[in-house]
Amino acid sequence: MTAMSKIIRAGYNDLPEILDLQYLAYQTEAARFGRNDIQPLTETLDELKQQYESGIFLKLVEDDGSITGSVRAHSKDGTAYIGKLMVHPDHRRKGYATMLLSEIEKCFPGCRYELYTSTRSKENIRLYEKLGYRIFDRRQVDDELVFVYLEKI
Repeated sequence: MTAMSKIIRAGYNDLPEILDLQYLAYQTEAARFGRNDIQPLTETLDELKQQYESGIFLKLVEDDGSITGSVRAHSKDGTAYIGKLMVHPDHRRKGYATMLLSEIEKCFPGCRYELYTSTRSKENIRLYEKLGYRIFDRRQVDDELVFVYLEKI
């Protein structure tokens, strides 16, 4: 992180910028499948607002106030479900994803953590495993898409 960038809770007014970042950040994932109909690219602002009401959103903010990373989670029955860990393509490979994941975990102390990603997202799986997550399930979505579910206890 640069001298002034920081991870803080996102506010309701941050949601449009987070959604724009999501559309940008998930282009890489869409390209892996050669399709733009993956859920992060079709999610609407209204859907995002609903998630915001039931969970915690964090944002990585740069010196100039721009949001270059985000993650969200909600908990149910002792499990924190982590989703949409994203970093702006121009800011990847700086450790931001690791910091965002660590910060969202701190929001849910004592929980089991669960997240998922596509089997084609090898670098994501490597990152999660490096941070203590282990694959416990695989689910076939369609002919091309398989999700791996990872947990950290």
